[in-house]
Amino acid sequence: MEKALKPLRDKIDAIDAQLLDLLNQRAKLAQDVGKVKADKDLPVFRPEREAQILRALAERNKGPMATEDMQTIYREVMSACRALERKVSVAYLGPAGTYSEQAAYEYFGSAIDVLPCNTIDGVFRAAEAGTSDFGIVPIENSTEGAINRTLDLLMQTPLTLSGEMSLPVNHNLMTLTGKMDGVHTICAHSQALAQCQAWLNQHYPHILRHAVSSNGEAALMASKDMETAAIGGDLAGKRYGLQVVSAHIQDDPQNRTRFAIIGQQKTEPSGKDQTSLVLSVQNKAGAVYRLLEPLDKYGVSMTRFESRPARTGGWEYYFFVDLLGHMDDQVMSTALAELRDRSAYFKVLGSYPLSV
Repeated sequence: MEKALKPLRDKIDAIDAQLLDLLNQRAKLAQDVGKVKADKDLPVFRPEREAQILRALAERNKGPMATEDMQTIYREVMSACRALERKVSVAYLGPAGTYSEQAAYEYFGSAIDVLPCNTIDGVFRAAEAGTSDFGIVPIENSTEGAINRTLDLLMQTPLTLSGEMSLPVNHNLMTLTGKMDGVHTICAHSQALAQCQAWLNQHYPHILRHAVSSNGEAALMASKDMETAAIGGDLAGKRYGLQVVSAHIQDDPQNRTRFAIIGQQKTEPSGKDQTSLVLSVQNKAGAVYRLLEPLDKYGVSMTRFESRPARTGGWEYYFFVDLLGHMDDQVMSTALAELRDRSAYFKVLGSYPLSV
């Protein structure tokens, strides 16, 4: 066995040495890029550039390594090289152990500084004040729909959307002991409780459910109280020393949450982009049809259309819309100009690379 493995292991060792040398060559070039950026006062993190690199990898990859795994490795490579210029800081809905924290690391890589915030409002404030370079906030869940507080704040903020990502959400029921003996309360974010409602009704219908600000907060509470169980992900369990009672208890096995990256810098076109905006029209017959007519006229594809009450008491609505293309593309720019003219309210939230 050893005789057969040795030449293969020797080849792996030689390749590892080559990889190490190449990675350090890449890191040195990243430092040179950082000097150019510093001289010209350019941002450290360029979402469009990193999206282009990941897409190029997908096109060139011939296996046997899966493209998704290759992209995960390269996200970390880019994150480590970016940190040689300067570590990017990212605010998220805390405390530690939330899906928002997990999303931050999966999008930016692990070589970042993170800032946990108590509320979604706090994430927006941190990015607006420059306390963090970016914020990451949940915007939509495949089971429970839009995160209304995020939508409300997007209408008010001067920040722009610079990216998005979709994260599989696998909920675990966890306690300090891995058992439910003596547990009187199950804590989680209200969305998580709703996403696990059928499972909880079947298995623990008589245990009190308590909604808290985040699943990380629930895990923290469970780590301090033997009578409390928490719903959360693997990261929360590891952070707070909890044991899994039951894994993957979400009612929908395909449950995912979409996160938006918010910041102060505009994202340039990457070649495959999406533009998000908010619109409203006067409450008249045919108004919405006339509003959206320019999209058909210029062949702009709409991938999302979400309504939100305007809270005026007059049955008026804001519409959150996602369009394929970048706001700087000529066709999109023309279509947006006509949309603006037909809207009672119009705001472009940002253009950013489609999730890779």
